[in-house]
Amino acid sequence: METILKIIKYQLRDVLRSKWLIAYLLFFLLLTYGLFRFAGDDSRVIISLMNVVLIIIPLVSCIYGTIYFYNSKEFILFMLSQPIERSTLYTGMWLSIAISLSVSFIIGITVPYLLLGQVNVQNLYTFALLAASGILLTFIFSSAAFLVAVTNSDKARGFGISLLLWLFYAVVFDGIILFTMISFNDYPLETPALIATLLNPIDSARVLILLKLDISALMGYTGAVFQKFFGNMLGILIAIFSLILWIALPFVTGLKLFKGKDL
Repeated sequence: METILKIIKYQLRDVLRSKWLIAYLLFFLLLTYGLFRFAGDDSRVIISLMNVVLIIIPLVSCIYGTIYFYNSKEFILFMLSQPIERSTLYTGMWLSIAISLSVSFIIGITVPYLLLGQVNVQNLYTFALLAASGILLTFIFSSAAFLVAVTNSDKARGFGISLLLWLFYAVVFDGIILFTMISFNDYPLETPALIATLLNPIDSARVLILLKLDISALMGYTGAVFQKFFGNMLGILIAIFSLILWIALPFVTGLKLFKGKDL
């Protein structure tokens, strides 16, 4: 554990100097500030932020995580020449990327909210769910990016797979679900819709936020079914649990492959 913390500390110091990370923080800072200035209502701001978060965070986490792993190859080889376990190195590197991106995101949306938002119990809880969703998506797609990088030695190929992974879950997956729902609308599709929601971390994060906002018109078919079967509180807990599984599965898979990989 002590070694992991040392790796995280060193890597965070290196990552935090990145201009891309600063640009990432400024993007959310200016976006959130602009939304509060022009939208006014906190619910509208959260909905607008949600639409951006569900697209930008998976994209940046995939790209930045993949590039970071490939660019750290010399560091990885050097560290593995030391008496350090591969699992410790892999975990420390992954946590440093996920934590740095999460901190930038949180600072970017929290500062404008504290300055311009209506800070009360209801709004604070909803805003906390938005922040939690962003953090969970960061960890999910960072672990997926590391898995892609571990399984593909070629940098260009790994980068392309990461982009396709993001495109599939952000755009293509919902298109497939919509086409399926239209094609088989004469059949009971509630159970498949629930399963489909849990199979896409972006959809699970969207449902997590909208269940609290209780805006049925924006939830879509899968979100409405989710609310009908589980209700608000149980639905939120199930969505969070599914997102935690989405973090664990690619991370554990990537870790096992990294431990046996010939570098």
